[in-house]
Amino acid sequence: MSKAFIAAVLQDSLNCTGVAAGKAANDLIDAIVATLHEEGGFTLPSFGTFTVHKTKARKALNPRTGAAVKVKAGKTVRFKASPNLKKAV
Repeated sequence: MSKAFIAAVLQDSLNCTGVAAGKAANDLIDAIVATLHEEGGFTLPSFGTFTVHKTKARKALNPRTGAAVKVKAGKTVRFKASPNLKKAV
């Protein structure tokens, strides 16, 4: 799924211009990212839950050279599908 796909669905649903649908798609994604950043989670009822999880620092291997590389601690987003979504798929 891409922003263009979301914009096309919004354009068909709302009977608006492509520019307005593109702006609405960007605003939607920006709102989701802002909520994840501020609250650490975002739930869409009947779809699922996005949560931010911290990752620990670790050692990894460079696949090209085989050398050990340090990977810094960071954050990642996880998704858990709702029961309704699981039934639909």
